[in-house]
Amino acid sequence: MDRFVIQGGRRLRGKLRVHGAKNAALPLMAAALLTDEPVVLRDVPNLVDIRNMGRLLEALGCPTQRDAAAPDRALTLHAVQRELFEAHYDIVRTMRASICVLGPLLARRG
Repeated sequence: MDRFVIQGGRRLRGKLRVHGAKNAALPLMAAALLTDEPVVLRDVPNLVDIRNMGRLLEALGCPTQRDAAAPDRALTLHAVQRELFEAHYDIVRTMRASICVLGPLLARRG
């Protein structure tokens, strides 16, 4: 088939809100390790992998705070200076995306 031809009498119009995606949010959460400033991510889905990444970041000195009542599903992350950065295996093994924290950790700690 060379093409699709769609015929109809009404033009489509309107607005559609695109929701945040887990696979976009996880690397952004890891990138919060690169700065001492608070990072606010909006429209972050409340999924197991997101919560596990939050647990991992908290173990690495980056507390997370989710405002469940906010309509924009905001997630605030704020990395603080720490001497010890240790990612426990029981957290890391729960998701493949934990590899995303390696680059920021190397950049921050050397």
